[in-house]
Amino acid sequence: MLTPISIAGGSLVSICRTKAEPVFLTGELHGSLMPVMRSDLTKAFELLRSSDPAHVEQALELLQNTVFSFSMTVCGHREDAEDTMQEVLLKAIPYLANFDSPKALTTWLYTVARNRCRMSRRRSKFAPREHLSLEDLMPDAMDLDHLGAIATAAPSPEKSVIAGQDSSQLQQAILKVPPSYRIVLVLHDVEELSTDEIARILNLKEGNVRVRLHRARLFVRKELSQRAPKATDQASTARYQSTSDSLHGRKGKPSCSRHCKQIFANLSFYLDGALDDTLCKELERHMVGCKPCEAFLASLRNTIEQTHLLPSQRPDPGASAHLRARLAQQPQTAAKTDT
Repeated sequence: MLTPISIAGGSLVSICRTKAEPVFLTGELHGSLMPVMRSDLTKAFELLRSSDPAHVEQALELLQNTVFSFSMTVCGHREDAEDTMQEVLLKAIPYLANFDSPKALTTWLYTVARNRCRMSRRRSKFAPREHLSLEDLMPDAMDLDHLGAIATAAPSPEKSVIAGQDSSQLQQAILKVPPSYRIVLVLHDVEELSTDEIARILNLKEGNVRVRLHRARLFVRKELSQRAPKATDQASTARYQSTSDSLHGRKGKPSCSRHCKQIFANLSFYLDGALDDTLCKELERHMVGCKPCEAFLASLRNTIEQTHLLPSQRPDPGASAHLRARLAQQPQTAAKTDT
């Protein structure tokens, strides 16, 4: 029987595999972290199989909205997103009748949109560095003690700061992520594609996709947490430090060991149910009684959930309707798909 682990006021249901069976995340904590096929594209595929012109126009609208919102999140410039939407849809028209599954349509559409975004003439004003070091994304000893204090404190604005982030702040944080990591984050946590689909779109190994995803999530978590007020009440901090000193037997020294950072390196894999059995069990054993690790896991989970909930962005309705009218007049050929 699985033993729940207390985490930041909730409960964490063990998700370690048993007998090499696939992982199915259960309970309130993990259910929202599992990506599923984007419903808009599944619906668009079904509509495209109909000969009804009205259904085709509905499908084109869904495709428009998908490409525009994706491009806005990745590029951050409305004009570039509109250009991408138009070019991708114009290129898609000859092939729409040729896709035999929603998955095939999804892979093709995001591959073309990603290539167009990469060729965008504008770069993000944030000009992020290209490589993310895991060490740079880890909290230092002071941050860990602060996280532990938050975990033991009464509900406060700081404790839920990431969960309450404004969507514009989240968008800005995502735009600061280096492009090669940002595209993975957006495809997985915003567009809800699987790591297998992303690997095919980006021509990467699945393991590389997961590493980039984890580092991008840590980057966004760090960006958002830096906006948090640092006014944890002194009583809670003192209470946490006293407990921490007792647990670790080293009064006045950092409350978390190097092992905590090894745990942090695997948290995304754990939350996505993709962690090796042995490491999974080791992580869960470590979590019992380690307040900073519990709080860090909770803050990362909140970041992922908020990214999942990032509102879709919509193109100008008038311009979109005009484009659909043009597209609807073009014949759909049986040409083979080509990215």
